[in-house]
Amino acid sequence: MNRLSELLSQHIGIELWVASLVAIALITVVANQVAQVLLRHAAKVTQKTSTVWDDALIASASRPVLAAMWIIGAGFMARVVQRQVDTAFIEEVLALRDVGLVACVAGFLVRFAGRVGANVEARRQERGEEIDHTTVDALVKLTRLVVIVVALLVAAQTLGFQIGGLLALGGVGGLAVGLAAKDILANFFGGLTIYLDRPFSVGDWIRSPDKSIEGTVEYISWRHTRIRAFNKNPIYVPNAVFTSIVVENPSRMSHRRIKETIGVRYDDFAVVKPIVDDIRTMLETHEGIDTTQTLIVNFNLFGASSLDIMVYTFTKTIVWVEYHHVKQDVLLKIGEIIERHGAEIAFPTQTLHLRQDAAEATGDGAADGSISRAASPPDPAR
Repeated sequence: MNRLSELLSQHIGIELWVASLVAIALITVVANQVAQVLLRHAAKVTQKTSTVWDDALIASASRPVLAAMWIIGAGFMARVVQRQVDTAFIEEVLALRDVGLVACVAGFLVRFAGRVGANVEARRQERGEEIDHTTVDALVKLTRLVVIVVALLVAAQTLGFQIGGLLALGGVGGLAVGLAAKDILANFFGGLTIYLDRPFSVGDWIRSPDKSIEGTVEYISWRHTRIRAFNKNPIYVPNAVFTSIVVENPSRMSHRRIKETIGVRYDDFAVVKPIVDDIRTMLETHEGIDTTQTLIVNFNLFGASSLDIMVYTFTKTIVWVEYHHVKQDVLLKIGEIIERHGAEIAFPTQTLHLRQDAAEATGDGAADGSISRAASPPDPAR
């Protein structure tokens, strides 16, 4: 009778832990199914939003979340089995479980970074905006690298490896590498500054008053930036240079400026004011001039051989070719206004005053005469 009771209790015990395993498996399967339904519903909702983050979040979380549920369920099942065997293995299993969860988190972050980058490019392309593929790709790769390195360190620590010495060795090694390769690191951080501050991007026209650098940016890497000069020669500039020089970015100008000094003759002094007023009226009604910006037309200076009128205004266009068409039209109309008032544009002249003794020595009858003539280059035949 006692033997029968003992066998019955053992049989019931076996059935209980097996039933526990089956129950944990069923709960895990049901949780997976519920999670899949919720993720699909969330994906439909995020498709209607305009942000790039929620789409990437849902799409990146699906597989890692389902895998994490199975890993957690396997951990509970291992605890049940541990109670039925004498060999202690639960610590190793739990360590593997933690490593698996770390891998799930790392996989999610890696996928999330990639999908955010792809979504940003897709949204900008839909809006017709310029896309800097180099910057997006570099930031995605940098994020993935940081995630993978941190995940490996955490996994090693979870498995019982002592990484303190490795970190100390890495610090000493990093110091040595930094001293030996300071130029490479300077270029790396210079490139990072370009990616974060974005003083220019691919396709921009840049120039520097500090260096002989001017052209269109073609490529930005972690070490150097390639610029195509206007004579079509490539210029390779180390990124560290951009941290210590002034960089102008004319591609981001809001307007182009017309700044000219127009000189009329001293004989036309009486019509200077009407000329100035007509030029100002012409600019205010010109379709290529932005009248919301500074517009100055004034008689500015009694010059050496002319009455100088300053013309200062801004065009609506920033395109180089169109700007010159507008500027040409403005200058031609200014010439027409001057001609309409009977005036002329001045050119450099010189007036020579001769002393009396010099005039007598040359046989000139004019004792106090003067000669006024236009300045001209000497005749090479003389």
